[in-house]
Amino acid sequence: MTDLSFKTKPFNELSTSELYKILRLRAEVFIVEQDCVYQDIDDKDSYALHVIGYKGNEIIAYARLFNTGDYFDKASIGRVVISEKERKFGYGHMLIQNCIAEIEKHFTAKEILISAQCYLISFYKKHGFNEEGEGYLEDGIPHIKMQRA
Repeated sequence: MTDLSFKTKPFNELSTSELYKILRLRAEVFIVEQDCVYQDIDDKDSYALHVIGYKGNEIIAYARLFNTGDYFDKASIGRVVISEKERKFGYGHMLIQNCIAEIEKHFTAKEILISAQCYLISFYKKHGFNEEGEGYLEDGIPHIKMQRA
């Protein structure tokens, strides 16, 4: 698992190649694999911090981070994605740990709110998140708000 390295960058520091690979990974998983037609490019990338997981030169993990008030009323993590062929290595846990650390470092926030796909509730609970409220459909996929305090 140690062959994954992370970089965190604001939007304006992403190279064209990085942005292309990030958008390709997001489309591969969220649109093609999950068979969900939705508007991924939502104008929020420009004010997010981007956590990028590299295995060699390939981007195989990604998430975007928002400061308090930029997306929710608390700091948040979104677009959490691991390449399908890389999921068996536990990189998702490494990604979330890195995201939490980056939020604490850059935003000095302790509370984090996410909109989690329901099938990942137990995954997020391992990182201190708890369900908040009732589940809901987001782009046709069951989600629930989860908070880490």
